[in-house]
Amino acid sequence: MEIEIISREFIKPSSPTPSHLKKFPISFIDHITFRNYVPLLFFYNDTKVCDQTSKISNLKNSLAQILSIYYPFAGRFKDQLSIECNDQGVSFLVANIIGTKLSTILQNPTENVLNPLFPDELQWKKMDWNESILVIQINCFACGGFVISVCACHKIIDAATAFNFMNDWAKLNREEGDSNSKFSLPYNSLYAGDTIFPQGNLPNFPEGEFVIDKTIVCKRFVFEASKIKLLKNMVNFDTHAVKNPTRVEVVTSLIYKCVVSVLGLNYKTTSLRMAVDLRKRMVPPLSQKCVGNIVWFLFVMNPELHDLVFKIRQGLCEFREVYPKKFGGKEKDLSFIFECLKQVTTSVSESNSIDQSLIMYASWCRFPMYEADFGWGKPIWVTTSACPVKNAIVLMDTRDGDGIEAIVNMKENDMIMFEHELELLQYASLNPSIIVGHDVANGF
Repeated sequence: MEIEIISREFIKPSSPTPSHLKKFPISFIDHITFRNYVPLLFFYNDTKVCDQTSKISNLKNSLAQILSIYYPFAGRFKDQLSIECNDQGVSFLVANIIGTKLSTILQNPTENVLNPLFPDELQWKKMDWNESILVIQINCFACGGFVISVCACHKIIDAATAFNFMNDWAKLNREEGDSNSKFSLPYNSLYAGDTIFPQGNLPNFPEGEFVIDKTIVCKRFVFEASKIKLLKNMVNFDTHAVKNPTRVEVVTSLIYKCVVSVLGLNYKTTSLRMAVDLRKRMVPPLSQKCVGNIVWFLFVMNPELHDLVFKIRQGLCEFREVYPKKFGGKEKDLSFIFECLKQVTTSVSESNSIDQSLIMYASWCRFPMYEADFGWGKPIWVTTSACPVKNAIVLMDTRDGDGIEAIVNMKENDMIMFEHELELLQYASLNPSIIVGHDVANGF
């Protein structure tokens, strides 16, 4: 696949950031979060709404406008604790894809064809302090299709923030020129992170280190809705009954079981580290639009193979009762926060030891990833790239919202065993084509 970069520039906010907002303090959760770029791809079919030049021009204008609202993204990190909101802008690239149809990629979406769509090979790379917090590349296909690729610095942008930003940018782009549009976002709903989770007098823990392992390979496993329903019926809850297990619970349970089995791990010492969204769990709940890493980590320790779903459900219930209260509000407990920060900043490095195994898992399911309609329809597929960390798993919704795509990252020899696990393949398909009605057949 040949790619030609036809433009590269910085898009600055359409209106300058007020002087009293020039320094943006980040929360104690952002403080320890690594600076690596999280990659996302949004695929769009050709709808012939307008020509390519007009689309790019509209995207630039609406991006400048949305950056006036998400103004920290156009700044630069001053240090580990704050962003200088100096309106330097976000990096914006436009590329032409030569000799490859969008349908060709969707029919066989391998890492080799997806990775070139990202700007400057930034996916999961560590960002320098003075680099753009957000990097966007618009990939234009001769057939009229578009792929918008985004690399967002995880230190201030978690998955929920990234999808919210894309949806708000898309909404503004879609409504640009509409005199009746009343697009607005209240400031307090966006930037509550430092107010709820201030660094204050907490010690400066080291920033998280994202240990990149170039021997890691990534595979995509898709669980269709019918298979998930079957899996729910087949899950054996001998010890504890769990009513109405969720898609995420049963898929996570199956993947964990298969990882432990094929890699010869000990389930008593192989734990799950699960990222949990705090927004709706705080008392009172935070806005779903709240910017930053509004997440914390649930460690499911010593899970028995036959009741992992129960352990996950139980762990989440206990998490809701403890962490939101002690992290913020009237029952805020600084000593508890200290111990939590200490645990998380050491757990990843310890996971590389011989005596401990750790499966790192994040679910992006139910995030509004398929809502980013820029005026030419919602995305036909949303995905991420390979994550070069051992036993890291990301769950994402399928387009219909009922299935799950599991992005699994493992050592090469481990993956060879995992992708041939018979129990896994009863419920999951390995890297199937992205079928979008009659469009693929028409060669869009």
